[in-house]
Amino acid sequence: MSRVSPDETAAFFAEVAAASQKAVWCALATVDRNEPRVRMVHPTWDGQVLWFATGAESPKIHQIRANPVVDVQYQVAPPDFVHVLVRGHAEPCLDPADRQRAWDVIDYDLTAFGFKGPDDEGFMPVKIRPERVELSEMFGSANRRVWHAMQGC
Repeated sequence: MSRVSPDETAAFFAEVAAASQKAVWCALATVDRNEPRVRMVHPTWDGQVLWFATGAESPKIHQIRANPVVDVQYQVAPPDFVHVLVRGHAEPCLDPADRQRAWDVIDYDLTAFGFKGPDDEGFMPVKIRPERVELSEMFGSANRRVWHAMQGC
């Protein structure tokens, strides 16, 4: 395993975003009363922030409000076998600027899920601020690189 240095951060996140685009869906793990809950979502990278959208009253939102720590796992099928693992804090976004940013950067048609726009009361963007990101190949056994929000962790 190699640690990503501060000088390598921008290039690392560009690689993470490219690898993540190869996997249409990924698993999001939240916690519900001390039990893990895993669901498929389609997040989008925006620099060092990960966005996804859900319904304002979804179980995911209630769980994130109770415990914002989440894990995200992308697994790219053969022949690439690329894996991206993210641990971070998730935040449901009520701020109009954040809602607009999410609407603009999420890389699929949100209206296909019934959302009318960034001001739609049913639309709830979620911002994940990573604390740890791992990029690897072959189930983590090759070319494993890890970035930490706080170096030295």
